[in-house]
Amino acid sequence: MSSTELAQKSPGLSTGLTSSSIGKKLFVAISGAALLAFAFGHMVGNLQVFMGQDQINKYAHALQGLGAALWVIRVGLIVMAILHIWFAVKLKLENWKARPVNYAYSNTVQAGLASRTMIWSGLLVFSFITYHLLHFTILATNPEYKSLTAMLNGQEVHDVYSMIIYGFKQPLISGFYIVMMFLLAYHLSHGIKSMFQTMGLNNERYEPKLNKLAIAIATIIFLGYISIPVAILAGLVKLPGGMTI
Repeated sequence: MSSTELAQKSPGLSTGLTSSSIGKKLFVAISGAALLAFAFGHMVGNLQVFMGQDQINKYAHALQGLGAALWVIRVGLIVMAILHIWFAVKLKLENWKARPVNYAYSNTVQAGLASRTMIWSGLLVFSFITYHLLHFTILATNPEYKSLTAMLNGQEVHDVYSMIIYGFKQPLISGFYIVMMFLLAYHLSHGIKSMFQTMGLNNERYEPKLNKLAIAIATIIFLGYISIPVAILAGLVKLPGGMTI
């Protein structure tokens, strides 16, 4: 058999994995875990706004100091999110055509509302992330934020602290953000359960605990993210002295 014939009969590992239902589920689970880790880390970084102007500006300036590497990470995460959605949609379409193969453990995660709406909630969250990048990262929706500066250790830096307050001081934007964070948490509550299931961690003994863990993680992320706009609207986080909305 020639090398060409062998190549045709033996698809690459990546092609073989992504062409099978199990391979797609595994990719969705792994990419979902990576995106979850980013969401948690991003939340922890954002919560530094409660530590004051200097702290959040120092954190943001350190990230900007990564230069091109930061955009490599951002683009990588965006590509991963797109592939995550792509394979999730393909799995859903396959499930619509035929019943999914049962797992060895018969008591699987029940197909509740969160499960049935995973595709739609995921697409809405991705749309929100696109807007969020345009709002606070690229500053396309509010180019005036580019002029916000502050002094940090004798150096003029972008005043991310004030930018966040200006952004979330608008009730409509904060309300939209809070709704989207609820949708994200709702998506995660089922996504994390499915991830545990795909990894083979679900069984009669551990499933109840893992389900509670999934809900706890989703709740922590929801409360962590919404605490910022809520605190700003409540006047608990304020602009530096002399600045006005």
